[in-house]
Amino acid sequence: MVYVIALSEKELDRIDMDLRLKQSFTKTVAAESLPSGSEPQITLLVKRSSAAGQAPLVWLGVVRQPRGEKVAAVDSRVNVELLRECPVSVSLQAIEKKLPPDVRNVIVAASDREFTILDAVASEALLSALAQHHEKLRQLLDFLGEAAEPERLDPLSRAEDASWQEQLEAARLAMATVGIPPARLAAWRRPADRHAPALAGLIAEPYEPSLLDYDMHHFFDGDDVFQSMGPPYVGGSLGSAFRCDIQVFEHLGRRIEIANVNASPVETRLGTDLIFYHEPTQSFVLVQYKRLPHEAGNRWIRVDKKLLSQLDRLERVAALSRPAGLPHEWRLGPDPCFVKLSYWPLTETIDPGPSPGMYLPVPYVRLLLEDDVTRGPNGGRLLGYPQIDRYLTNTEFTTLIKNGLVGTVGTTIEELAAIGAQRAEEDRMSVVVAVERATGPLRETVKERHKRNHAQGYDKALANRLRRQRRHAPMPGQQTFPEA
Repeated sequence: MVYVIALSEKELDRIDMDLRLKQSFTKTVAAESLPSGSEPQITLLVKRSSAAGQAPLVWLGVVRQPRGEKVAAVDSRVNVELLRECPVSVSLQAIEKKLPPDVRNVIVAASDREFTILDAVASEALLSALAQHHEKLRQLLDFLGEAAEPERLDPLSRAEDASWQEQLEAARLAMATVGIPPARLAAWRRPADRHAPALAGLIAEPYEPSLLDYDMHHFFDGDDVFQSMGPPYVGGSLGSAFRCDIQVFEHLGRRIEIANVNASPVETRLGTDLIFYHEPTQSFVLVQYKRLPHEAGNRWIRVDKKLLSQLDRLERVAALSRPAGLPHEWRLGPDPCFVKLSYWPLTETIDPGPSPGMYLPVPYVRLLLEDDVTRGPNGGRLLGYPQIDRYLTNTEFTTLIKNGLVGTVGTTIEELAAIGAQRAEEDRMSVVVAVERATGPLRETVKERHKRNHAQGYDKALANRLRRQRRHAPMPGQQTFPEA
């Protein structure tokens, strides 16, 4: 079934900024009108028009929870995710002639109602007609269909699923830090090679610039280990097991380039690292993931020799940072490395943000391991929620990164690549290296970064500026195509 939401021009204009910023939309409807099934639904946002059949299609998305969330005795809140602007000019009238006679009136009538659920016959006819209308529209519908039902991971029984879960979480954390909706990672299928990086399973989004489409000045240029690689790259100095997949994401003048590197079989990997690098300030933070049990009363891990050895390695990485020499290089502390004790509830949502957990600076972990609070019943050491009272949450940690208050000082792009390679090969980690850049109207300086993080309504003002620019020159990936 297809959901059709018809909004007036005034309503669409009022929520336009939120649609562009969040790429999602919420609609409250009568609960009794919703289907009993749980299959995700393609959703169309059309503009209501006084002229019959003239309702233009303006946005497309997916409702993953068709029953919505109950908000009152008789109402439910339906959330439309993965909203994408219609890439072609098309109205219901434009495709009416492509519809079977018995469904034409049903489709046209939907443009006069706020919310309509089409039956299976009308839904299939409408989607088929839209796909035939233009190739770009067909590509977008195919993408939304794939993204609507991503594969579920089974980390309790499959080692590769646990590793992929951590790698996808690291990418989501990086994107959340930059302000890019993590739903961009929703269209995912399990890679054929169980040793491959998680990003190897990402389904390309229509109109998304590929690594080869933009200027190729990616963050590994000039490094012998990663030189000239493209997504995917197999081989090189790290051996036949080495593979790196690169994805580029852009949103509201910000760009993040994410390289996902595996250099060892999944059974021998010791965990997952996120290395987040802010190019203008030449600063990175490293987050090493440690899995906590999903049970609420058992969220702690034992400290063993392997963990202690990994702390030693993280301290050697931290030693690469130099002291601050300028005001904008000052940090709250000298250590850029963190351990995240993270857990994934078994009822994980389809499109989560960063996973729940606690961020611990490495020097803080050392103090905890010297204190009686972490001593276990048999003399061993334990780390987790029962032992630790103070820690950083997702929001607190990302805020520190956004404001440049944690991280290295004076790390070059070549040093970053070398650290990523060493962590993947010698330390046998899955590594997610994310580099934040700025594009479009922003060439982000330290001052501009601070302004973006603290000025109220900054993103909305930027989105409005981009919208005005598009009237004269369409944004990449958002072109307007003539009707077929």
